[in-house]
Amino acid sequence: MTYKLTLKSLSPVTHDTWHLVFDRPEGFRFEPGQATHWALDKDGWREEDRPFTMTSHPEAEVVEFVIKTYPDHDGVTEQIPDMTPGDAIIAEDPAGAITDHGPGVFLAAGAGITPFIPILDKHEREDVTGDHLIYANKTDRDIILKDKWDAMEDLRATYVISDQPDTAHERGKLDRDMLQDLLIDLDQTFYICGPHGFVDAMRDALTDLSVPKNRMVIENGW
Repeated sequence: MTYKLTLKSLSPVTHDTWHLVFDRPEGFRFEPGQATHWALDKDGWREEDRPFTMTSHPEAEVVEFVIKTYPDHDGVTEQIPDMTPGDAIIAEDPAGAITDHGPGVFLAAGAGITPFIPILDKHEREDVTGDHLIYANKTDRDIILKDKWDAMEDLRATYVISDQPDTAHERGKLDRDMLQDLLIDLDQTFYICGPHGFVDAMRDALTDLSVPKNRMVIENGW
């Protein structure tokens, strides 16, 4: 089934990331962490669908997305900064491998943070404790919603920056050795989302650290 969602507002989150708010059509249901494939409802773009994660609460009256743009890809995300209220998208039934499995370690890279936004919001509302966000980016300004994560009282947030020598955060590449240094407890749930290479590297690192696959909640990357 497909749904038509109309844009209500658009605002910047970082230098290349946008917050989009749409009206919510009847029957459009999802769990925190799930995504939908959607396409712009305009000539030349209706067949160009891409997966995007809903970042709003499932019970909210609107549907929200936080989307990183990639101008060099010449694709759907390049069009987002030019969208205006009233523009529409065509979305499919929500699905996705990442849903809420309770507290754990959230391993994200770049836009891979998006499935964790509604899950960590839910945990904050329900006073769930024990969450640890480990978030990898190239530079400090690439960190999506840093103020939000820093303000969560029950969330431990660790930022790993690879391409900025003067960062005040963990510097380097998030790999097995860094994970081992950062993790206090390996007997918990591990959520993983990001580009294919990041997802594969985190899965392999956790496996090498003897974390069983049934403790990993993984989106396949892109």
